[in-house]
Parts: sequence; structure tokens; C-alpha cells
Amino acid sequence: MSPEQPEEPIFYVCLTAKSNFIMKRFYMFIPAMLCIQFAMAQTTDWQTYYEKSGKIETPGYQETIDYCNQLASGSKMITFTSFGKSAQGRELPLLILDREGLSNPQAIHASGRTIVLIQACIHAGECEGKDAGLMLFRDLAVKNINSKILKNVSILFIPIFNTDGHERFGPFNRINQNGPKEMGWRTTANNLNLNRDYLKADSPEMQAWLRMFDKWMPGFFIDSHTTDGADYQYVLTYLMEIYGDMDAGLTGWTKNTFVQQLETHLNAGGYPVFPYVGFRNWHDPRSGLITEVAPPMLSQGYTALRNRPGLLIETHMLKPYPLRVNATYECMLATLEILSNESKNLNSLIFKADQFVCSDSFLNTPFPLRFETSLKDSAMVSFLGVEYNNVKSDLSGGDWFQYSKIPATLNIPYFSTANPSVSVKLPYAYIIPAEWTTVIDRLKTHGIKVSELPRTTKIKVKTCRFKNPKWQQNPYEGRHPMTNIEFDDIEETRSYSAGSVVVEVMQQAGRIIPHILEPNGNGSFVYWGFFDATFEQKEYGESYVIETMARDMLARDPALKQEFELKKAGDTAFAKNPQLILNWFYNKSPYFDNRKGIYPIGKIFDLKVLESIRSE
Repeated sequence: MSPEQPEEPIFYVCLTAKSNFIMKRFYMFIPAMLCIQFAMAQTTDWQTYYEKSGKIETPGYQETIDYCNQLASGSKMITFTSFGKSAQGRELPLLILDREGLSNPQAIHASGRTIVLIQACIHAGECEGKDAGLMLFRDLAVKNINSKILKNVSILFIPIFNTDGHERFGPFNRINQNGPKEMGWRTTANNLNLNRDYLKADSPEMQAWLRMFDKWMPGFFIDSHTTDGADYQYVLTYLMEIYGDMDAGLTGWTKNTFVQQLETHLNAGGYPVFPYVGFRNWHDPRSGLITEVAPPMLSQGYTALRNRPGLLIETHMLKPYPLRVNATYECMLATLEILSNESKNLNSLIFKADQFVCSDSFLNTPFPLRFETSLKDSAMVSFLGVEYNNVKSDLSGGDWFQYSKIPATLNIPYFSTANPSVSVKLPYAYIIPAEWTTVIDRLKTHGIKVSELPRTTKIKVKTCRFKNPKWQQNPYEGRHPMTNIEFDDIEETRSYSAGSVVVEVMQQAGRIIPHILEPNGNGSFVYWGFFDATFEQKEYGESYVIETMARDMLARDPALKQEFELKKAGDTAFAKNPQLILNWFYNKSPYFDNRKGIYPIGKIFDLKVLESIRSE
């Protein structure tokens, strides 16, 4: 750690002391020691662990924490703190870099500077962002390199988000990846992928991140990754949400200003770039490239819906690790330079976007929940790939893509036109019964504003009744998501107990709320199983009772008899299962549960109803 610098340079003290020939030798010893102290400060070892290793290793958790502390001690512009704890109790590190040394979000926002959040190691084996970010902080704040960009931006940096997965350190954690020597593991200690958790927020790490995000409300977000997939020439590809899910003003700025400047900078710096893409046939670039709108369970998909542009960096896993770190560093630096110049413009667009979601115009516009990339609309592009062959494997019987080292420019179709496939009309508010505490608490974690009913109240709402539900058999991210969400819209007057919460849509998080609470939202809480209990049948009829009742029902109702015969004829499994048959009659009887399958969340479309609730 370098000592704190006094206001008067030590070097000046040393010279004046030496020039004063009347000073006694004893007193000359003190400034001499100060000279030594100054020299030691100037020669403090600021190389990162990665640099000291010859750029083949990345630091572990403790080495990273130690260097963060060294940065904070070496510059008054840097504050080192944490924003929460992991499942295993590790602190989640956060570096704050501000030209005035501010570490309070309100104070930085008041300064007019744009807050940029950079995060690394959400997948802890993909660690370029950690090593690039630590060097960048050192260069900006300690070595005073490119520090002019700090005039209009302040930076938050999470060097390791997935701290527990990071400490599952080893050389065999990334089979497709060319370095570093050892790296962390993809998932958390609970085996959850944090970059699938932004909306459901099951992990303590993500809950801490959401609280931190809501506290700081950064104006721009960078998430650093390493990609798998086909081989090609690009060291770095990127992705931003410019396909329809973000505010129109922010989308235009991102597409026409930021992306163009970023590509120009990186291309000029020797890092040709291309948007991060999938392939119509995996591993096969010649089949065509395809880009899709990111769902809000992913980082940049989430921040886009919070009116904050997010840049996803994807370095190419087969390129040498030092090349990937350098490309990440240059991309981060280029981004900060652009944002420093565009700070005022971006802040203005963010303000307008936040105002829009708080307006009637937002509610009067159909809200897209899902997008589909058109396979009928493409453009031919030049893609810097490599020569490759696809042979039939005599081992697996599948396609075996064999990539060469020979560069090839491929002229191939690029599908990037996304159209809304599911849209809804937004209500003024959603209302959640008090007993659904997990859902209510999770919304609060997102920073979503809610208000509680002070007393039991009857409210007319629109909702739905689910039908034909189906769930995924194998677990995904610790849950069994629904594979079929069908429902009929209904309207009813419900009695909501005190403590039930009203979630008004016109608020800063207004674009996230529908994805959580609309059943067809992209990653809705219905999809993730938060409401699975509503689908369960809890009462049944015994066979000796239903056998008699069913015969009476058929005798009294010819239409029911016809429906029963059609059901048996069209469903052989049903026709051969006595329990299913008897339960079918139970559910046609007056004894069936008339609340089964009804969605607990209500929607308020009548402004007068909402105003009466507000006045309570």
C-alpha cells in the first residue's frame, strides 16, 4: 500500500532541507527519510496478480480483495466496500471510482456525472473482466492514465459477482476455454446460474445485486463474459438491446450513437467486432446468424427494461487469454470515453424514459412481453470466420465441425429483425393478496414501489383461470418451469385482506412489473412456479360416493352424458383410468373447488377504483 500523500510534496521538503546548509546533520536525517518514503511510494508495486504471472493466471478471491484494498489506499478517488454476502458468507466486493472521491449515489447523481456499473465474474470461469477492470482502475486513479474521462463519469466495479463459484477454482472448469491457468466455476454454491436469476432473484447474491442497483441506479451497465460456440476471427463480440424492448429514445441513442462509436474505436484499435450472435444451426456460421431480444432473466435484458442501456461483452474462448483481457480493457475504456462525451445526452434520455413509464402514454401503448426474430427478413453481411468442414462423426454419429486456422470472410444472412409476438394492455395497477408474501417481498427486492391496504376491501378486478397446465420434467435453475400457460380471462369482485399490496404500473420499474406479474411475461413468476399451489386439487371424492353420484348426474343431464362419451372416445388414457373418470365427475359436481386454477393476482383497469384505494 502506498502512503497517503501530504499536501506539500515530500520531494520539495527534501530539496529545501538539503539546500539549507545551516541545518544540523541530525535534522537533515528527517527530510532524507521523507525522500526515501516518497521514493518508496513512487515505486509501489502496482502490477496486478495477472500481470505478475506473465498474463497466464487470474487471482483468487483473497488476492483480488487485497488488490482492491491497495487501490483504495493508493487513491483518494477510490472507495472499496461490499454490497452484500454470498450464500457461503463471502463479501461481494464493490469498488467506487469518483474524481472527487464521492461514494454516495445521491451526491454523484447531483454532480451530473453518469454512473457506470461494470461487473465481472458473474460466471466465475469467465474472468477477463476482473483482470481488465483492476488494471483499468489502477491506470485511471493511480497512474493518471486517461483520467480525463472521469470528468463526466463515475464507475462502480464488481470484480467478482459469483464469489462462491469463483473459489471452486481449478484448471478443468472451462473445457472450451484457452486460459487462464485456473479459473472459477460457472454457478454459485447453490448451483444457480446468476445470469438466469435477474427476474426471479432466488439467490442471495442476486437479491443483494438488485438492492444495490436500485440504490445506485447507474446510467449504463457493462457485463463481461466469455462465449462458447463456433470458431471465428473476432476476439470480442458484443450485444445491446436495440431490437425493440428498450425505451425508443434510449434505443435510438444506443444504436445510432453508442454502437457506431464503439465499433469505430475498437476497429481502429485493431479489435474488429461484430454483434454477439447465435447460429441458425449451432456451430455452423454458414447457416446464418441470428440475434434475439434478451429476456429479463439475463443481465442486459433486465437493465434495458429498467431504462438503462447494458453492454454485454463476449470475448472468444479460443483466443489467448492475454488477447481477451486486452480486448476487454479496450472495450471498457472506449465505453467510458464515449459515455464521458455523451454523459449529458444520455442522462437526458434516461430522465425522459423514466418520465414516460410514469405517464398515461405508457399505459395506453400495447406492451410487448415477448419477441420473435423473423426468419423471413435478413441482410447479407461479411462475417470474419475461419475455414471449416462439417463431417459425420464415426464416434457419436452427429455433426463434427472441424475448424481450421485459415481466415475466411463469409458472406452470410443475418437475421436481426424482432417483432412482438405477445403483447398486453397494461392496467393501472396489480393487486397481490397479503398471503403471497414471497412474491411481495421479491417485488420489493427489485425496488418496485407498493402500497398496502390498511383494511379488508372488496375490489373489482380482472384476472384469469388457468387450464391445461404443464410443467417441465427436469429442473431448471432450481425450479420446474411451466411449459404450457393457458388461461381464460375472467372478471370478479374479490375481498382483499389488510396487508394486500397494490402495485401501480406507472413507476420507474414499470417495464419490469408486467414481466413478473403477467402470466405470459418473459420469465414471469407463474412460469417460475411461484404460484404452483393454485393449480393443486386439495379435495377428492371417494369412489363409493362418486360412483353413485356420477350415475345420477348422467341420468339428469344428457349434455353431460354426451360430453363424457366424447371425452372417453378422444382420450384413451382417460378411458382406461377409473380414478381419472371419477375425478372428472367430481369436478363437474357442486363440490369441486371453484377457486382452483384462478390466478391470485388481480388487475385494476378502472382509475376510479384505484383512486378510491389511494384515499383509504
